[in-house]
Amino acid sequence: MRTHLVKSIFKLPQSITMVTRRTKTSSAVYVASRARDPTFEKLMEKYKNFLKVIAIQDLILANPNKKPPSVSLEFLSRLAQKLHLNRGAASFLRKYPHIFQIYYDTKKCQPFCKLTDIALDISRQEADAINGGFPIVVDRLVRLLSMSASNSVPLRAVFKVWRELGLPDDFEDSVIAKNPDIFQLGDGNEPNTHVLKLVDEKMGVSGFTAAVEQWRVTECCKEDCDVDRMMLRYSFKHRFPPGMRLSKDYKAKVKKWQILPYVGPYEEMGEKKRTRAGVKALEKRAVAVCHEFLSLTVEKMVEVEKISHFRNALGIDFNIRDLFIDHPGIFYLSTKGKRHTIFLREAYERGCLIEPNPVYNVRRKLFDLVLLGRHGMLKESSKSGNADVSEDSDATFFSLYTGLASELKAAMDFTQRRIYVDRKEESFRLHELVLDQLQCFIISSSNVPKGCLAVYVGESVKNRWAASRLHAEKTSS
Repeated sequence: MRTHLVKSIFKLPQSITMVTRRTKTSSAVYVASRARDPTFEKLMEKYKNFLKVIAIQDLILANPNKKPPSVSLEFLSRLAQKLHLNRGAASFLRKYPHIFQIYYDTKKCQPFCKLTDIALDISRQEADAINGGFPIVVDRLVRLLSMSASNSVPLRAVFKVWRELGLPDDFEDSVIAKNPDIFQLGDGNEPNTHVLKLVDEKMGVSGFTAAVEQWRVTECCKEDCDVDRMMLRYSFKHRFPPGMRLSKDYKAKVKKWQILPYVGPYEEMGEKKRTRAGVKALEKRAVAVCHEFLSLTVEKMVEVEKISHFRNALGIDFNIRDLFIDHPGIFYLSTKGKRHTIFLREAYERGCLIEPNPVYNVRRKLFDLVLLGRHGMLKESSKSGNADVSEDSDATFFSLYTGLASELKAAMDFTQRRIYVDRKEESFRLHELVLDQLQCFIISSSNVPKGCLAVYVGESVKNRWAASRLHAEKTSS
């Protein structure tokens, strides 16, 4: 039986073409075998914490009725696993005192988290930058819909990438509803789903110019351009990862792929041809669509999971993650932070956008605060401490001496019943005073000097602590 089967295979007509497939290599192994770029890896290593900061910031700003907007630590602790806060919410918040501030609400008897003044100011600047570029926001949505053959995309897919596209958080009301002559919401194929459409279908074929076309025009206009214009007609800019070995066969394949004609992202695709040449043309069009999609984003990057929601609407019939890996000169795939993120390589230089936009510049300020971490807090704490003394006469300062003979200042704020103590020298004395008190909470604060704890105590503990410190000073003198 087996021999008969082998003979029947060899008797197949010669007209059947065999298509090579990646059968023995799993998807995870294929992703791991990609060429790495240290610049993008370092950027994503820091960016993954930035995404967590944004998630917490959105939760805080989602409570505008509270003055100031805040959220309880208990609520954030319940979401710690979902937000990928491995060491808990409180530990993560302490890492970024320039962004988050923990305070104790005496009315609700529990700690809360709010944004610092500088973080609130950055969020307002981002909202102003988005609202100021309202025509750009509308143009991005129109371009996105124009890349679809039906001039429509699922609304839930747009909700996935509203931040990447620089849309306001209420874009359904502020953008779609206020432009009924451009956008229209319709029912989707599935129950309880909606589709975002263009009112005028002619707008989808209004002659948009793709970002890669602008690069081709710029390259052709250069005086020192030594590339044939016919080769630039269908080519893409390639910047391969450093250290990637390019064999002669690979270079020849890239050169052949560059001159392959394809249908642009804003052109009508027509009938799909399933021949070998037709499949290659469809693949190149998919690359052009993804290239244009990334060009429409604010930071020229997006998660693979999010862009995959547009596959059917944009006519991409390929595994989109493998598509990015197959073209390392155009895209870069990073797997940092338990997510697959795709970058447009040509848009970046040394981890920053070559042509930044207003929204990106504002978000970069928040990203810089994430990179800053806890640095600079000791100097700011001393300044804020001196300001508190001049404004609040009830604040008393004590000098604490460590084994290294370095002087620290521990402030007792009678209004908030807060004491700053040095962890090494004074913690054991504090424990003797507060072990039997139920109103004691040990919490880190943005105003606490480095190496100290912020301890919220009751009235009796506060008086006993002041008496013990005065007695210790008299004894030492």
